[in-house]
Amino acid sequence: MRENKKRVLLLLLLAILIIGLFLGYNLGTSWRFALELRSIKLVAMLVVACCVAYSSVAFQTITANRILTPSIMGFESVYMLLQTIIVFVYGDMTFRVLNSFDNFLLSVVFMIGFSFLLYFLIYRRGRNNMYLLLLVGLVLGILFNTFSSFMQLLIDPNDFFIIQGKMFASFNKINESLLWYAAGILVIVLLFGFRMNRYLDVLALGRDQAISLGVDYPKVVKTFFIIIAILVSVSTALIGPVAFLGLLVTNVTYQLIKSQRHGLVIPACCLVAIIAIVGGQFIMERILNFSTPISTIINLVGGIYFLYLLLKVKKI
Repeated sequence: MRENKKRVLLLLLLAILIIGLFLGYNLGTSWRFALELRSIKLVAMLVVACCVAYSSVAFQTITANRILTPSIMGFESVYMLLQTIIVFVYGDMTFRVLNSFDNFLLSVVFMIGFSFLLYFLIYRRGRNNMYLLLLVGLVLGILFNTFSSFMQLLIDPNDFFIIQGKMFASFNKINESLLWYAAGILVIVLLFGFRMNRYLDVLALGRDQAISLGVDYPKVVKTFFIIIAILVSVSTALIGPVAFLGLLVTNVTYQLIKSQRHGLVIPACCLVAIIAIVGGQFIMERILNFSTPISTIINLVGGIYFLYLLLKVKKI
């Protein structure tokens, strides 16, 4: 336990160092403007990091599988389908019909509604099959991606650039007003979520053990699915989809923190996510000169790590 706390402290110091480097490196003469712009990006990165960390750890605990993340449920596919439909219907009038706040709210509502639909379709009539829920989410995600691709072929090439901007996560065009709404939602959800950490500790023992210890399993799982859906939808609607980030940061965290106490694991995972996102953004801006989206860097590293985990499990 003491060793784990030392590692969390080291992660905190490393996160502070990277944040300081991101904010202070090469500010130039217009340092106030640069610092303000970077501060807005930093807040967005902190929001996304905490959303991804909590939702991924909670999802892996519920599913008892460390190579699954909420993206397998099709949230990102729902987001892209919605954005494609909007551009398909309104074309170059999209930004006049829907402002940024309306788009953000609509995206959040659709993704949360999708999670409720999945849950009630599987868990009605006494069904309680987690893997069926994941399978249905995966199939629907593939179906939505197919619909999106088909409509994108029919869209005017000039309008396609609007959708293309939604395909990759980016911190370079953060809407400041939306950022504070997202941060407010995050704070409220996390305050409630951290009070539920004791249930995650019990759920980590397995479904049967949790029920035998007096946990109302269907109710608790439903509550966590709502929390996960809200966090994933807020993160995706704010910056766009990042498929492998949750997989990457959770597994790195479990390698560093040898504990099942979520009161320790989740903060550590948040710090790992902050280090990954802020560090990736720094590399993208200062080394790659904005030539590659940060989502490409994260998905490349995360995809390679995912293959490593699959091969490792197969070998075992």
